[in-house]
Amino acid sequence: MRILLVEDDRRVAAALASALTRRGYEVEHAATVAAALSAAPCDLVLLDLTLPDGDGTEVCRELRRRSSQLGIIAVTARGEERDRVLGLRLGADDYVVKPFSMVELQARIEAVLRRAAHAAPARDLIEVGPVRIDVSARTVAVAGQPVALTRKEFDILLSLARQPGTAVPRDRILLDVWGTTWADRHTVEVHVGSLRGKLGDARLVETVRGVGYRLRGE
Repeated sequence: MRILLVEDDRRVAAALASALTRRGYEVEHAATVAAALSAAPCDLVLLDLTLPDGDGTEVCRELRRRSSQLGIIAVTARGEERDRVLGLRLGADDYVVKPFSMVELQARIEAVLRRAAHAAPARDLIEVGPVRIDVSARTVAVAGQPVALTRKEFDILLSLARQPGTAVPRDRILLDVWGTTWADRHTVEVHVGSLRGKLGDARLVETVRGVGYRLRGE
């Protein structure tokens, strides 16, 4: 699990990062609003609400706008009820007031991550031989290596992967990808040729003479 630690106090950040790393988390530190909003994607944010270049509540609001599944725990010295209520209303999943123990923080992290995991929709993943397709993200990898495809190439591959090892007629591919069977069938051949080249192994997509194409399942 990857945690973004947003904390302007370097000593506090170093101590927290060290403790979290020992517990098996990968930690990235951001000391400002700008750094927090430009950080790489993560599973959970520990967010100090008092930052040198702005208010952490704005970070909370923006991060929640970007993702409804991201876990956010406000970690702050602001202990007043109105501050806790504001933080939760802006999208924080939990609110921890300084000082706190690592035992308490660990328990809250685990609880937020469990809720996020239950709420997250299952990813639509398809694996056929060495080919792995993430339908939701529209990404493809072959033998673990990412492959960049055009929209049409991806849709053709997906049409074949939905029926691995089965000959998929050209008309079916045209309907799946172009929404019609009246398109030029030579168009399919051109795109399949390009797809084969990008997959790195032309044998993965076989031509079934007189029918269409098949994605090898073994």
